[in-house]
Amino acid sequence: MADHAGEHESVVESVMEKINDKLHDHDSSSSDSEDDKEKISSVDAVKAKIYRLFGRERPVHKVLGGGKPADIFLWRDKKITAGVLGFATSLWVLFELLQYHLLTLVCHILILALAVLFLWSNASTFINKSPPQIPDVILPEDIVLGVAAALRIEINKALEIFRDIASGKELKKFLAVIAGLWVLSILGNCWNFLTLFYICFVLLHTVPVLYEKFEDQVDAFAENAEAEIKKQYAVFNVKVLSKIPRGPLKDKKFL
Repeated sequence: MADHAGEHESVVESVMEKINDKLHDHDSSSSDSEDDKEKISSVDAVKAKIYRLFGRERPVHKVLGGGKPADIFLWRDKKITAGVLGFATSLWVLFELLQYHLLTLVCHILILALAVLFLWSNASTFINKSPPQIPDVILPEDIVLGVAAALRIEINKALEIFRDIASGKELKKFLAVIAGLWVLSILGNCWNFLTLFYICFVLLHTVPVLYEKFEDQVDAFAENAEAEIKKQYAVFNVKVLSKIPRGPLKDKKFL
């Protein structure tokens, strides 16, 4: 009987030890999960405190739309990007430096293409070769409607912004638009439209990749610059803008 009682007590002790081990494992796993949650929340808090240019919350690749266009802008495929820039540069040299006209170039290309295809089609019977297979090119309706809808949305947004600025509601937007148009007028006086478009095209293929490479340095500089601009704007607002008399905006009804 004593041996049986001892065996019973040992079984009970082993069961209790297993239960304590499981409870200890559960507590350690719950504490680990809590630690992981605290680490994630701390990382999120640090990310929220980091200043990003223009309030950006997504990577540069996502901001540029992702996909193949973003890969070209960020030089993910160097051959394609170099080819695009080379083609744009050749067009700029052709039209700007060599003074070649767009209409003349299009007409010459069409003349050459039509002459080659016409002669090839008629000479195929004499040289025992098959005539050129000219595909049927049809512009899909859904693509045209999609482009038109996208343009309509962007134009409506621009008109809405122009209306808000012209109505005197957004002083900051008014000053920013005036400054931007003034800068564009100066640039337009220095270069023609083709050169200005080429410069913007080159900047579009160089600035994003440089910003992605030196992201932290640029964001730190932009943060300091924004703080200084806000400081100067506050001084300008107190000394100049606050002294401009403003009447209440009333809705006028026209018959």
